[in-house]
Amino acid sequence: MVTSTAIKNSKTPKRNTTHRIALGEITPNNLGQLKKLNTVLFPVHYSEKFYKDVLEVGEFAKFAYFNDCCIGAVCCRKEQIKETNQGTTSDQAKLYIMTLGVLAPYRNLGIGTKLLTHILQHATLTTQHPKFVEIYLHVQTSNEEALAFYKKYDFEIVATVEGYYKKISPPDAYVLSRKL
Repeated sequence: MVTSTAIKNSKTPKRNTTHRIALGEITPNNLGQLKKLNTVLFPVHYSEKFYKDVLEVGEFAKFAYFNDCCIGAVCCRKEQIKETNQGTTSDQAKLYIMTLGVLAPYRNLGIGTKLLTHILQHATLTTQHPKFVEIYLHVQTSNEEALAFYKKYDFEIVATVEGYYKKISPPDAYVLSRKL
């Protein structure tokens, strides 16, 4: 379980040592871990609806473990694309990355890459229905580390949303997108 003390006392792992990175399910039994992790990782408060929705997306919400310690997570949302002229639902969808974060001492060890790669692999499965045609997310305009990370995986800035964040500065966000 993630605790404030464990997070404050965590030391940067050594790159030359053997370590195990694994992904795990987010379930009703460990949802409290996700809440605690998100409180530490993000300057945004997430609603109970956010956490309820996370339980519904299966492979698109995962914990990251480093030597059996929970140190990160990714949470996505499926968005059905509606046909514009008939008002009907198409067989295509977008995947929105709501959160993807790794505790600071564990960054640059391939953990964020493992989380994102998992999402990309599952989003491009041919058996996936509806078929995902795009994956996108918002990134605070000042978050250079996140922007560089996503650009490595062919995400492009497609828009800027002024005032996207209500209680943090700067409040603006870039929309990053990758076609699938």
